[in-house]
Amino acid sequence: MGIFADRLSRARPSATMTMTARAAALKAGGRDVISLSAGEPDFETPTNVRAAAEAAIAAGKTRYTAVDGIAELKSAIARKFQQDNGLRYEPSEISVANGGKQILFNALLATLNDGDEVVIAAPYWVSYPDMVHLAGGTPVFVSGRFDDGFRISPEALNSAITSRTRWFILNSPSNPTGAGYGKDDLARLASVLLRHPHVRVLSDDIYEHLSYGNFRFNTLAAVEPGLFDRTLTMNGVSKAYAMTGWRIGYAGGPADLIAAMAKIQSQSTSNPCSVSQWAAVEALSGPQDHIHASRPIFQNRRDLVVERLNRIPGISCPVPDGAFYVFPSIAGCIGKTTPAGRVIDTDEDFAMGLLEEQNVAVVFGAAFGLSPHIRISYAASEEDLIQGCRRIKEFCELLR
Repeated sequence: MGIFADRLSRARPSATMTMTARAAALKAGGRDVISLSAGEPDFETPTNVRAAAEAAIAAGKTRYTAVDGIAELKSAIARKFQQDNGLRYEPSEISVANGGKQILFNALLATLNDGDEVVIAAPYWVSYPDMVHLAGGTPVFVSGRFDDGFRISPEALNSAITSRTRWFILNSPSNPTGAGYGKDDLARLASVLLRHPHVRVLSDDIYEHLSYGNFRFNTLAAVEPGLFDRTLTMNGVSKAYAMTGWRIGYAGGPADLIAAMAKIQSQSTSNPCSVSQWAAVEALSGPQDHIHASRPIFQNRRDLVVERLNRIPGISCPVPDGAFYVFPSIAGCIGKTTPAGRVIDTDEDFAMGLLEEQNVAVVFGAAFGLSPHIRISYAASEEDLIQGCRRIKEFCELLR
């Protein structure tokens, strides 16, 4: 008998974390590595948010709090949902956790039994299927095609749902593709979900404020109020407010589900960091200048990366609607060999070759459920993006 639980064998380490750690190790060893693998804004947390944290410390707000969030933060979240999304939640319908990842894990652990199925729109964030596995469930993938902007069709969603389906997970704008589902797209998916009342919806809205061009963000429970009572709408302060390390995620959903999630959290981590909660109150309630200032910067970076990647032989890169990732196809590079003799049979081979031979870290598409692609984060300085794209171009041009 092994010393570890069987469930551990069902999960893989996060590919994004693995590539980021590998890049950091090479950089620490003296290599000139450009890391385009991490989904983390390169901006500082806004000054007013940091000041709120300092004030909380000075006021002694450093003790245990309610398990799933202080009342002031739940009130700020409720106002945000009402003002931005037209969704009305009571405090008993709001959960605050140690990042969006804990919100998702709590929800799955509280609702899945062995063999239950979770339908996931692919390409997907790397952690979704492994969380499902750890909670005893079975992930079922519905893939969006490159030619359809990586959006899944209502027909494909309907075909994937069975009597054992417990959740449908949708992330828009998406990590890794940046694809966004507009109001009409969501309405078509909602029409399918209305026909399957046993399926809950998990709407991951973490990139809500990072939407560009003509794309307008919408969320499922607002587009189709008939789904409100079985939708968990998740968000957080990490991306929009450059607060990744503060670890505050939140969600609105049915009170019985929120209570079940609180029970899980009470026996795992207990409350999120008290100081981070007070900082999040200021982030959500204070001036929103940071969001308005960062959005055009991200859009300019997106356009720069897309334009440069599409000049590279073997690469084809669609224009994302939001988030801060591009997910180009590298189909034209498969089967070729690098100057060091590495054969590019897969997108993982491409990513490892690029890191080892050109010192650029990206994440391979198989980790997100679709090959042959790579994910590039443009949450990096313009200088790094220009230099990174130049190195990717050189890598591809030297393939034979």
